[in-house]
Amino acid sequence: MLSMLEAGMRSGWWGRYGGVFMPEVLLEPLAELQRGWEQAWGDDAFRAELRRDLAEYGGRPTPLTSVPRLAAAVGARFEVALKREDLLHTGAHKLNNALGQCLLAARLGKRRIIAETGAGQHGVATATACARLGLACDVYMGEVDMHRQRPNVDRMRLLGARVVPVASGSRTLKDAVNEALRDWSSSFVDSHYCLGSALGPHPYPAMVVSFQAVIGEETRAQALALWGRLPGAVVACVGGGSNAGGIFAAFVGDAAVRLVGVEAGGRSREPGEHAARFQDGVPGVLHGAYTYLLQDTDGQVRPTHSVAAGLDYPAVSPVLAMLRDGGRVEPAAAGDAAAVAALRQLAATEGIVAALESAHALAHLPVLAREGVEGPLVVCLSGRGDKDLEQLALEVA
Repeated sequence: MLSMLEAGMRSGWWGRYGGVFMPEVLLEPLAELQRGWEQAWGDDAFRAELRRDLAEYGGRPTPLTSVPRLAAAVGARFEVALKREDLLHTGAHKLNNALGQCLLAARLGKRRIIAETGAGQHGVATATACARLGLACDVYMGEVDMHRQRPNVDRMRLLGARVVPVASGSRTLKDAVNEALRDWSSSFVDSHYCLGSALGPHPYPAMVVSFQAVIGEETRAQALALWGRLPGAVVACVGGGSNAGGIFAAFVGDAAVRLVGVEAGGRSREPGEHAARFQDGVPGVLHGAYTYLLQDTDGQVRPTHSVAAGLDYPAVSPVLAMLRDGGRVEPAAAGDAAAVAALRQLAATEGIVAALESAHALAHLPVLAREGVEGPLVVCLSGRGDKDLEQLALEVA
């Protein structure tokens, strides 16, 4: 399975998933990006600059924090620890990828960055990286997501980005990606599309997982230092797949470490009421890649729902699709109510306010505790919950 992961980095095919399914106008820009990416990733100077920026500007490494009161509350027999991506600058793991792609864009002579965002964290991270590097930034965001993630809209604008409302379709992440791709189709000469998750056509899944793999590399070293052994299980929420792909990458070759990806169970299992692609999805093409997709019998993309804007998307990373089919990643789902309860439980027991996205991974801890995982549990706390306070108030109301 590890060799398949490495092969996908080069070919863009993760088993039978991935590929490049895009309009002809974008094939050459994608080929240019792939050449530039491969040259940059093979350049020690580029990688050293990225490591330096992530350390001195981003605040890496982020800590692995033991949470004994939460462990007791969920009935875990072993220690539970959180990989604290919420403590990275901008408040989520998204900066790892945004800094990497914006440095790459500058290297390729692109002075304008296009991005899409759902929860707003990728938009904030991209706007931050653009401000740092002196690049123009346009962020597409669905009107529904702009309303429920208003604090992040304000942050993006403060950072100098132009936030472009998307009023088409469901007015959420899928539609923001559509508009960002339309923009890039007519502006690729001087613009780079900074895709926020391990989705889309090659080389995006390979790039994003590579930029996010620092999460897993740090977690592995920190677990060995803390416990003298690897975790029994590593748990992450799964929207597109960037935080999960990043933390899982370091453990794919360790069969004894369970890798659990928790999707948005939403309000129910009814179509349109959730975003659990591995439960109800079937392989299909969306936004340039062949992967698991929520679609009807006519091949039309189904609407999705999640209390967490960052999980409200109908497809999933082809990297995780391969790992799921190979039995290496265990799919799970947590509903809206369970995620909100898990967020509140962590805040009350440990004084940490997680993002609603991350709370889906926390919500699966009682299940793993009942199963009796053999060894410490690590949860990727992919982001902090400041952005979700208004949404939480609505949930109470």
